[in-house]
Amino acid sequence: MDIAENAALVVVDVQRGFEEADFWGPRNNPGADGNIAELIDVWQDTGRPVVFVRHDSSKPESPLRPGYVGNDFKEYVEERRGKGAGPELFLTKTVNSAFLGTPDLGAWLSAQGISQIVVVGIQTNMCAETTARMGGNLGYDVLFAYDATYTFDLEGPFGWRRSAEEIAQASAVSLHGGGFARVVTTKEVVGAAGR
Repeated sequence: MDIAENAALVVVDVQRGFEEADFWGPRNNPGADGNIAELIDVWQDTGRPVVFVRHDSSKPESPLRPGYVGNDFKEYVEERRGKGAGPELFLTKTVNSAFLGTPDLGAWLSAQGISQIVVVGIQTNMCAETTARMGGNLGYDVLFAYDATYTFDLEGPFGWRRSAEEIAQASAVSLHGGGFARVVTTKEVVGAAGR
């Protein structure tokens, strides 16, 4: 696997509101935050661009709503912002895809000459997956660092309920098998990116 010298790390919605287990329910992958932090460090150490994405929920009951403490980035993300040697972008969104945020992610990537992105963050099957899918549709070489994401148990139609792990695996299968992204591990990305 090759990681471009200007590959962008897209850090999706790593916000304090996702710590509210009473709202979200059980999650998977307790190691995700450590993997996200490691990838940010590698990207900043190697001068690669990092995109920090924040979800500003329009739902008044959401822990991610603006003006509420849950809207803030998790501490380990906030303390890393502005510390890298490479370009950095902060964008906000109210929908799932980071490509539909402000400022325009696609325009920024184009201006930087970036054609490869690595997607990490929360939730695996929601905003991280949607960003990866749209990136693939737009022609980017998308890597999805599976173990640097997590999600929560979810109920869908017909009373179907799936665990966070089942949902995350289904996302990975759809992304990889459908050709939207290459699903990889943090270790693989770190090894290819060098330090």
